[in-house]
Amino acid sequence: MTATPRVLDRWTPTPEQIAHANVTAFMRELGVADHRALLAAAQADLAGFSERLVARLDLHWDAPWSSVLDLERGKPFARWFPGAEYNAAANALDRWIARGFGAAEALVWEGEDGAERRYSFAELRDAVARLGTVLRDLGVRKGDRVGIFMPLIPETAIGLLAIAYVGAIAVPAFSGYGPDALASRLADAGAKVLLTVDGVTRRGKPVVIKTLADEALAQVPSIEAVLVFPRAGFDVAMTPGRDHRWAEAVAAATALATYERTSANDRVMLLYTSGSTGRPKGANHVHAGFPLKCAIDQHLCMDVKPGDRMLWFTDMGWMMGPFLVFGALTLGASIMLYEGTPDYPHPDRLWSICARHRVTHLGIAPTAIRSLMAHGDEWPARHDLSHLRILASSGEPWNTEPWKWFATHVGRGVAPIINYSGGTEIGGGIVGCFPTMPLVPNSFHGPIPGMVADVYDAQGAPVRGAVGELVVSEPWIGMTQSFWGGDPRTDDDARYLAAYWERFPDTWVHGDWCEIQREYGQEYWFIRGRSDDTINVAGKRVGPAEFESAVVSHPAIKEAAAIAIPDEIKGDVVVVLAVAKHVRDEGDALRAELFAIVDRVMGKSLRPKAIHFVDDLPKTRNLKVMRRVARGRYLGAENLGDLSALDNPAALVAIDRRR
Repeated sequence: MTATPRVLDRWTPTPEQIAHANVTAFMRELGVADHRALLAAAQADLAGFSERLVARLDLHWDAPWSSVLDLERGKPFARWFPGAEYNAAANALDRWIARGFGAAEALVWEGEDGAERRYSFAELRDAVARLGTVLRDLGVRKGDRVGIFMPLIPETAIGLLAIAYVGAIAVPAFSGYGPDALASRLADAGAKVLLTVDGVTRRGKPVVIKTLADEALAQVPSIEAVLVFPRAGFDVAMTPGRDHRWAEAVAAATALATYERTSANDRVMLLYTSGSTGRPKGANHVHAGFPLKCAIDQHLCMDVKPGDRMLWFTDMGWMMGPFLVFGALTLGASIMLYEGTPDYPHPDRLWSICARHRVTHLGIAPTAIRSLMAHGDEWPARHDLSHLRILASSGEPWNTEPWKWFATHVGRGVAPIINYSGGTEIGGGIVGCFPTMPLVPNSFHGPIPGMVADVYDAQGAPVRGAVGELVVSEPWIGMTQSFWGGDPRTDDDARYLAAYWERFPDTWVHGDWCEIQREYGQEYWFIRGRSDDTINVAGKRVGPAEFESAVVSHPAIKEAAAIAIPDEIKGDVVVVLAVAKHVRDEGDALRAELFAIVDRVMGKSLRPKAIHFVDDLPKTRNLKVMRRVARGRYLGAENLGDLSALDNPAALVAIDRRR
């Protein structure tokens, strides 16, 4: 075991990190000196800047574009690279093989049970091309929708790439969905084929996914064929004429000779977002959109290079799953897929994987780090994490103590935490960090080059030093092409415009509270939570993350969620749901200490009305806290909205018991 390192409260890059970074090379090409000048160059000539940026990635285009950016229908419906032909899967695979890197590693996988598999770029392309033949034999043609309901195994990535390879449209669904949630997405998409598995084990317990899929498909008449991969060896029912065994079909298939030539603006994927009401929204993503944005962001923010190995703790049904596959492979890096949970069967499972597989880039949500740090500092210290060059995070705001712990005990004070925030409809990030500039806890350096972003007050004017709405004022590569309308011939433009474009003229309002502050003489951006999570106490708008950071700074607290409760006098009052590391610590003495911390950090005028100890907080499987669900349950609401992503329903009972 290594000695306990000094707790890091600020990260500073070395001269070598600055000199060898991708973003440094790009700034040198453009002749700009710093991040501010890089953003100014994008704002001054967005089309020209984007063309230079895309050229830097040295991609393969089957036909050139007639223009870089088409604004004929206005900013909300901007089209990038009209006239061009581009296939995202071919750029992730065939392009590297054609350039002599077919033997390079492309994919490494480890299952919860310890099984491992590896693929070179050539082997992965062969698997993709064989599955492409199977899809064609099942009747899949260009533009057809193909669902993916699978855990994070190699075949899940192969399926995503094969769908793009044949010009079809992938519809990835979270592998933990129940039948109704899966059915609603497949039916809305009009999916023709579903890729799934017999089952998995989660924390050692069997889950028969095929049974869940069958229940869902009873509500989806558009499905004509189901391809079932034998992941767990379960004996599952197979519907004659509809269900096909994956291994047998692929073994009998001859690999496609080449990929489908697709337009840059042909759809490649429908990514569904969950809302509190209404049917889920299907974000339309195109070949030279989402996959290209992923590569750009990984290249500039996460400094991904050929030969690197990226692991992102996620699911293919969430944005970061396709982000991992398309982004890293397009940049010539390999992807590390891990099927299980980060602390099973031991608290150091994730650190063991990073060490044994020499992971260079680790992406994870802050809530997962809060859970892992509760096990103790000694667990990451048992493993050689020296290959970790970049740490990355997405999904929700950080709290200071977990940020410091991650930077210190996992990053060793060497690897920066590349905070990254955007969304499913963005196709990637709005704001991010760069490994070339100093970092303070919880912060972003600002917009990712190509994103013309700002923070607006309620009147639509830029604001500094106060919380406002995060907005984007110009179109960007990767933006959703409206919402899927439930019919391949139509899109739901009205719902799309109402969701993002109607509050301020020609401006995307993302729904995140953001604040820009100056620290150490530099401007930093901070996400303060979702706008719909905002707490308005006596006219003061505050984000839940500020309360949560104060509470989890106490060493006895594992995690917390701050929620707004209606109050006749103040508008909102705050209730904090706190999870203690040990039940024995719960009680009035600890509660008093937490109140005192919040008073000191936030001021007595913002003191919470109550602090309740709960056993757990409602989360998705990638450990993102579902605050709206916690708030609804606390208030006793009968309708909690879409619960399809909820991974731990027992947390709702815990809120009932402690309310």
